[in-house]
Amino acid sequence: MNRITKKHINVLITFFISIVMTNLNSNAQSKVEINSDWKFRQTNIGEWLSATVPGTVHTDLLHNKIIEDPYYRTNEKDLQWIDKVNWEYKTTFNLDQSVLSKENIEIIFNGLDTYADVYLNDSKILSADNMFRTWKIDAKPWLKSGENELHIVFQSPINKGLELYEKFGLPLPANNDQSENGGLGENRVSVHTRKAGYHYGWDWGPRFVTSGIWRPIEINAWNTAQIDNSYIVTQDIKNNTAQIAATATINISTGGNYKLITKLDGKKVAENSALLEKGIQEINSNFKVKNPKLWWPVGLGDAHLYTVTQELYLNNTLIDTKETKTGVRTAKLIQKEDADKSGRSFYFEVNGIPVFGKGANYIPNDLFLPRVTLEDYKTVINSAVEANMNMLRIWGGGIYENDEFYELCDEKGIMVWQDFMFACSMYPDTPELQESIKQEAIDNVQRLRNHPSIVLWCGNNEIEVAWSEYDHSRGWGGWRKSYPRAQQNKIWAAYETIFHDILPKVVSSETEAIDYWKSSPSAGPEQVATYNTTSGDIHYWGVWHGLHPFSDFNNHVGRFMSEYGFQSFPEFSTVKKYTIPSDWDIESEVMAAHQRSGIGNLRIKQYMESHYKTPKDFESFLYVSQLLQAKAIKEALEVHRRRMPYCMGSLYWQLNDCWPVASWSSMDYYKNWKAQQYMAKKAFEPIHVSPKISDSKVEFYVVSDKLKSQKAVLKITAMDFNGNIISSTKNNINIQPNTSTMYHTAEMASLINEYEKQDVVVLSEVIIKNKIVSENITYFTEPKDLKLLKPEIIKTFSISKDGKTHLTLSSKTLVKDVFITVSGTSLKLSDNYFDLIPNTKKEIEIGNQSIDITAVEITTLFDSYSN
Repeated sequence: MNRITKKHINVLITFFISIVMTNLNSNAQSKVEINSDWKFRQTNIGEWLSATVPGTVHTDLLHNKIIEDPYYRTNEKDLQWIDKVNWEYKTTFNLDQSVLSKENIEIIFNGLDTYADVYLNDSKILSADNMFRTWKIDAKPWLKSGENELHIVFQSPINKGLELYEKFGLPLPANNDQSENGGLGENRVSVHTRKAGYHYGWDWGPRFVTSGIWRPIEINAWNTAQIDNSYIVTQDIKNNTAQIAATATINISTGGNYKLITKLDGKKVAENSALLEKGIQEINSNFKVKNPKLWWPVGLGDAHLYTVTQELYLNNTLIDTKETKTGVRTAKLIQKEDADKSGRSFYFEVNGIPVFGKGANYIPNDLFLPRVTLEDYKTVINSAVEANMNMLRIWGGGIYENDEFYELCDEKGIMVWQDFMFACSMYPDTPELQESIKQEAIDNVQRLRNHPSIVLWCGNNEIEVAWSEYDHSRGWGGWRKSYPRAQQNKIWAAYETIFHDILPKVVSSETEAIDYWKSSPSAGPEQVATYNTTSGDIHYWGVWHGLHPFSDFNNHVGRFMSEYGFQSFPEFSTVKKYTIPSDWDIESEVMAAHQRSGIGNLRIKQYMESHYKTPKDFESFLYVSQLLQAKAIKEALEVHRRRMPYCMGSLYWQLNDCWPVASWSSMDYYKNWKAQQYMAKKAFEPIHVSPKISDSKVEFYVVSDKLKSQKAVLKITAMDFNGNIISSTKNNINIQPNTSTMYHTAEMASLINEYEKQDVVVLSEVIIKNKIVSENITYFTEPKDLKLLKPEIIKTFSISKDGKTHLTLSSKTLVKDVFITVSGTSLKLSDNYFDLIPNTKKEIEIGNQSIDITAVEITTLFDSYSN
């Protein structure tokens, strides 16, 4: 008899465990990402070079040092050849028998940009033609044990676009397609391809028409059944009880008696059984949550998230599990006719509470999308929260963002207005394109519908108002009026098919509780939005495009201001990254290449002449342009919030940039806060004091997003620039919840007495429990007319108990527009671009970094003067 050693026993135990685990896991999914050992080249030309997946052709060429930085100086114009040739990618991957033995093996292409022929072991398995779609292919017939080759050929999106353009035979409006920069003359081909519109250029972005594997490729292998997707929806909240419906869409390859157990944060809340046949099936569960922790927009409560777990069993054997994070909340777009029938409301009601939408429009963070990291998303979303925003509009010329973006919005309580990806263009009526659009919509609505942050799906950006079918006296030049009536009818019919039929039907069929809005802006059924419509949403561009004065923001207030804006340049440290000293002139070739609005520099100069003295040099011009932008948007934000509840939303254009450029953004490409972002932080405060100069009077409003009334003191102090008090009042007020109210009126003469307007500043403060919760500074003349004194600022540093560095500034005289930089460091401060009140200490939190006081540089408006 052989002696059994301890070693033999261990081997036997390991053997039996492996058998048990194999049986237990026979139904488990095997999921792996194909992300290594990729190579690329121009199709059939040259050697294979290393590639990064996810990635783009442009970034792979850059990494291999074939091209220089596309964003540097005027490199853009030398790189337009890239989109006019075909490119190919390939890799090999190994599969063992444990994966191949699965009943089902699919390859999931989460993002192919855009025209892609996919070959697996030399067999063509897919021809993709839509950047926004997810493609799932049953790959089992073509896979083999051991090494497999995946080969993807990307056709030139420009050559393919030209082919479709010529076949369609009717040029369609696409104002922002920079076809001339791409060497195509007037052939604007972007509308024929389901691809991010801004890749073809925009009035804030360059033209880089990318190709590549822009989202991951995965292999998913499984037996018996899998939960393809889940939909968790809050149907109602009444009597402190939430009614929840949970739908599991299940892919069945083996029919039988299935059971679905639903858990909420690990606690079983529902169990459903069903006899399911092979194919795509659904199991619906309903359960109640008593005393639910609701998801609230930031500022109104916690953005609480639950984890819903769905466990699928066959004959009591666990087959698959799916977890979904979501929030318990209701969200509705309220459009109620006014009592006098003069218009309709337009606001979002969350959990039964009207919410004023505070925020901005959002564009993609880069032209080369795979370069955008989780840290980039965190920086942008955290910046929105820190600026007291509660809503972002995902604009229709970009992309349906990555999951991480929406997860962060969920966690932080940011509401999302989600456009479908259509902007400023008309689209062909081909059946192939319309079917592609339908599948694109289904893919993305299903992918995103569990995010409590999404409160609206919108059909498109500005197309309805540009075409103006409902009012032929309006519309953008060269659009509808340039076509004979028969062609107008053809083009408009295609529009109605997409935006009045396909997209609303998808939203209705794939979601239960999210509203659809057909276009932004829109005044409603068969009405064109104008600057004065009393229903729907408004894009007001009288200021900027129309050269209206800033004061006209007071005259054009809609029910929801979903777009308006003003340009500025990025700060000098950013400009240095894409220029050399010889470029440091606003009209230089390089600066012009990074200013995509044809009227941009002219508009900035025109408005600057009205409000500011001519800056003394290039760097000062950049700085003053930011002050000008902040001044314009401050006027708008204050007006919109004061007009609450008539106006219930203010989203300025735009939050971020996709490359270093002069634009309407409040943060530049490197995520540096501009003056506008710091200003928005103050103007979007939960409780905000907002003075309004009205003829010879000053009216003092206090706006509150809070849901409870609060007792406070409204203090108003007028002083000269040396800090001498001219007049001062204190008013005990009871701030009303969720509204805007005027609490005090003062005659201008009584505020400033015998002083000249250009010598006076008025400080308004709201004080609650001896703490200043809001302050605002008012002047009675333009900055260029203020009699500013040469500043003498005292700086001191301190370290708080939590280890953060604080900079304290003070001055005996008024200092206007203090801009703090720290040499060699990019910092976001607790405040910047602020006015320093005489004889008042201003404390700025810098962060945890150790700062040399000699490295702190301060620029003021006075410093921008030439003498």
